[in-house]
Amino acid sequence: MTVPTSFRAFRIHADGGKTHRAGIEQVGLDDLAPGEVVIKTAYSSVNYKDALAGTGSGKILRRFPLVGGIDVAGYVARSSDPAFREGDAVLVTGSGLSETRDGGYSEYARLESKWTVPLPSGLTLRDAMTIGTAGFTAALALYRMEANGQTPDMGPVVVTGATGGVGMLAIDILTRAGYEAHAITGKLDQLDVLTDLGARQVISRKDLHWGQRPLEESKWAGAIDSVGDEMLNGLTRVIAPYGNIASCGLAAGHELHTTVMPFIIRGVSLLGIASSGTARGIRDAVWSRLADAWKPAHLDRIATREVGLDALPGVFDTMLAGRSFGRTVVKL
Repeated sequence: MTVPTSFRAFRIHADGGKTHRAGIEQVGLDDLAPGEVVIKTAYSSVNYKDALAGTGSGKILRRFPLVGGIDVAGYVARSSDPAFREGDAVLVTGSGLSETRDGGYSEYARLESKWTVPLPSGLTLRDAMTIGTAGFTAALALYRMEANGQTPDMGPVVVTGATGGVGMLAIDILTRAGYEAHAITGKLDQLDVLTDLGARQVISRKDLHWGQRPLEESKWAGAIDSVGDEMLNGLTRVIAPYGNIASCGLAAGHELHTTVMPFIIRGVSLLGIASSGTARGIRDAVWSRLADAWKPAHLDRIATREVGLDALPGVFDTMLAGRSFGRTVVKL
């Protein structure tokens, strides 16, 4: 497959280390971070981390300039690693993309083979990017919870930030895995959507009353939390004995004010979900489940928007303003 000398990419700069500048540029392979696998990009996606990086609202990039986009999927154009052949469908999520190396918002991407995952049978490239880092994070949360003893017969698992990408995919994945999923959201106008995804109960964020004691009445057997701050604080008080809380986001803030009581009296476990640097063996296992037993049943409904590179700034602004819903897929 012939790779053109230049192609379009959404590139992020920090001029003089201070001024943030990002937009569409013409780049070539020599402008990209080194890697064994060059792909013709088909799809990427937009995550909260992408919005922070693309607007300069968060310190995500560790070097400049870099192409944005922490997810990418496409077809191998050339490879120096014999494990990958021209035309193979592959994907990468996280793994340093748009942090230390160039990411997926580019018509061609150069990837390290150690993080390049062959597209699992049962998924299309668009499916893989609808899932993306958000769905991988949700599935990794369940993977870690089950490794720590979580089972469906323990009771319902609650999902916070339920109308976001992680939240919607978590509800779908939990339901597919045989769990009773509950949802907490501030967008009750989307109640029907969350119910259709599998949520057996939808709770308004405004109606939560955690109580003030270190331990309150148990409400759920586990939780997948992408909100953090007071939400995570409250969850620690109401998870049943030996349940797991998977912490995978900080949409509301990064602080946590709680006590050790849930952990030493109820045996509750707080699991940190760091999807970007997930070891390859676990990464492959999670993607295998996502393509089979845990494959979300409502990907077309979860992918609420498809855009090109030029629309990215508007998508970022909407996401940071808290007005996004579902997943945005980027078509290259």
